[in-house]
Amino acid sequence: MIAAVNEVERSFDLLYGKLLGWFRQLVVMLPNLVVAALLLVLTFVAARLVQRLVRQLLPRVSASVTLNNLVATLIYVFTLMVGIFFVLTVLNLDKTVTSLLAGVGIIGLALGFAFQDIAANFISGVIIAVQRPFNVGDVIETDKFFGTIERISLRTLNIRQTTGELVIMPNRKVFENPLINFTQQTIRRVDLDCNVAYSSELEHVRRAVHEAISTIPELISTRPVEVMFTTFGENGISFQVRFWMPYRRQFDYVNARSEAIMRIKRTFDAEGIVIPFPIRTLHLPAETASVLAGKQPLHPTGPG
Repeated sequence: MIAAVNEVERSFDLLYGKLLGWFRQLVVMLPNLVVAALLLVLTFVAARLVQRLVRQLLPRVSASVTLNNLVATLIYVFTLMVGIFFVLTVLNLDKTVTSLLAGVGIIGLALGFAFQDIAANFISGVIIAVQRPFNVGDVIETDKFFGTIERISLRTLNIRQTTGELVIMPNRKVFENPLINFTQQTIRRVDLDCNVAYSSELEHVRRAVHEAISTIPELISTRPVEVMFTTFGENGISFQVRFWMPYRRQFDYVNARSEAIMRIKRTFDAEGIVIPFPIRTLHLPAETASVLAGKQPLHPTGPG
């Protein structure tokens, strides 16, 4: 009984000593705690001010709202991390800081392997936002998709195809594949193939085509209309017409081709220039040809 009582007293003495030590350490660390609390508050205030300042300055350098928000957020987080590092230093928790940094590195490495596709799309989006090879409203063709850009984010690119479908492409696909931006130059060459009969006078054909194309509205007169005869075809002589038009949307290109076809056809009809029909020549045995001509009766193949 006495041994049990002594054991309880010893336990209370140990507990009292531990609590007393903690209290003394708290009293000693009290100024550090006050300074750390003030420093933590100042860190949050400074981070907000820096983030607001960066958001005001970045639009003068970059027109990408998404990229500006990302940079502002990263600077805000970095400012917080620096402030928290000083707070832990004031509290004599340097070893804790080292452990946290090591843990963050390991977690970052694991997340990098687990979400490498997402990371690749994100990094590609950042590079696209910095380089700006295209903007919202541009007509592009990439990875066999053709249409108008409706939205650019740090992960995906939204393309509205000419047939109405919305294609959401990962930025990595856009970054890795060749891309054609039809809107960047604001003009585009229209190539149109056609045939004329072998009996046509080619200089006459050239003049007629020039006359027809020159009446198209908004034709760029500084770029000459080209009429190039290309080959002796099966049904006639082939040629290609090349001319330049302003390009703001896909309708401009399609409408220019349509106008060129209608005007060339109208001019050819007025000038008597023939666009040949496809012709095929069939060589038949003499007996079959006579039967088809009605000169010989058709012999039955069966008995009777």
